[in-house]
Amino acid sequence: MPRVKRGTKRRASRHKVLRQASGFFLTKSKLHRAAQEAVEKALRYGFVGRRRKKRDFRELWIIRIGAACKQSGTSYSRFIGGLHKAGITLNRKVLADIAVSDENAFRTLVEKSKAAFTNVQ
Repeated sequence: MPRVKRGTKRRASRHKVLRQASGFFLTKSKLHRAAQEAVEKALRYGFVGRRRKKRDFRELWIIRIGAACKQSGTSYSRFIGGLHKAGITLNRKVLADIAVSDENAFRTLVEKSKAAFTNVQ
């Protein structure tokens, strides 16, 4: 078998890792082994962060809706339950946007929710 020295492929691989690590602190952007570890860890954090972002935004929307419900004199759970019973299918992202930008529209949703909640019980 012929001998393989891996000149250009090895250099290209290392160059790719160092390019990904540019901007990292001290040796993590200069030395291949430290850069390799830092890039792998950063990619793991990125993977986890993309999934956490969905959780964090849903939590934010629920907090905003809950605060607007408190101002309108109802609780978050009664509001959401009333919407389901009234057949209003708006997701939490849209509800949070309405709560922040248009108070009158949100109040009408609260009234519809209250009416549906009291009619069923």
